[in-house]
Amino acid sequence: MSHGRIFSWAEVDPWPSDYPGTAIKVVNGRNMQLLWAEFQPGATYDLHSHEREQFSFMLSGRMRLTVGGEVAEIGPGDMWHAPGNVVHGGEVLGDEPVVFVDVYSPPAEEFTEAED
Repeated sequence: MSHGRIFSWAEVDPWPSDYPGTAIKVVNGRNMQLLWAEFQPGATYDLHSHEREQFSFMLSGRMRLTVGGEVAEIGPGDMWHAPGNVVHGGEVLGDEPVVFVDVYSPPAEEFTEAED
């Protein structure tokens, strides 16, 4: 993507997920990465940490989210930030899927082959 790119999200192939009841898509830049995630009702986003920094923006649904020592019920329009090595995760609340977008820097190595 050295010269930039305009494209449709529909063109991005789904990426295999380790979480049951989830779907993800990933696009990569040189120093950052965008990940779209959809979690079905009853799904969990297990507590985890990683070296990369993460910003996330909630598009739909509700979830109980933990970031570091903070726990909150969040919904559309809410955001969170997890600096490197800070534990975070959550669980879907209610009967509506949760959809959020993550931005990682540097890119997560496990997703760097998600697109050509």
